[in-house]
Amino acid sequence: MNELERMTFKVKTDDGKEIECEVLFTFESEETNKNYMVYTDNTTDEEGNTKVYAAIYTPGLETQKLIPIETEAEWNIIQKILDEVMAESNNDENK
Repeated sequence: MNELERMTFKVKTDDGKEIECEVLFTFESEETNKNYMVYTDNTTDEEGNTKVYAAIYTPGLETQKLIPIETEAEWNIIQKILDEVMAESNNDENK
């Protein structure tokens, strides 16, 4: 079985610290005509869940600038996609 290549990138925090993030998936929304990146820094919250983030990005750029998501409608789109990915993942694990 071939392992998928991990897509990673580094971000700098306000205090200059570099953090490596892993891209979980990307998608384009027909509703907004924007491209979204869902990623993690592989840290966990108090309950042990992996922290996941999302941002708007422009495919094909060598240097990306992640744009914050600011509307509730966009967050709802992302939540719907996350729910679908989680359901699919759970189905794969149960096979």
